[in-house]
Amino acid sequence: MPLLQFDTTVSLSAEEKASFAETVTELYTTEMATTAGHVAVTIRDRASADLYLGRAVEGPLLFLDAEIRRGRPFERKRAFALAVMEHVAATFDVPDENMKVVFTEHPGEAMMGVDRVGGEWDGE
Repeated sequence: MPLLQFDTTVSLSAEEKASFAETVTELYTTEMATTAGHVAVTIRDRASADLYLGRAVEGPLLFLDAEIRRGRPFERKRAFALAVMEHVAATFDVPDENMKVVFTEHPGEAMMGVDRVGGEWDGE
């Protein structure tokens, strides 16, 4: 039951946000071997003064805080992070130096909706 939280200085329309959320959900389900129904995405527009990254170059910034269930192998997390950053660079012209992905892992029971409580990861 992941929560993918994006903070960015890229100015996105409502349609662009919806398309981006759909794309990152698809990337997540593919790379993390799961289904889409429980993936939550937030996209927060920020002023350039709101975000800072020491290595950044001229251009927009985008950070992803991926709150996920613990247990997935490093290779899956890395593949997802790279897929998202590749998409962002190609679609929104964000320089590689201006992106960052951070994973925070939680026990399955810490992730819940009205109709379910997450379990432990039992994949590869």
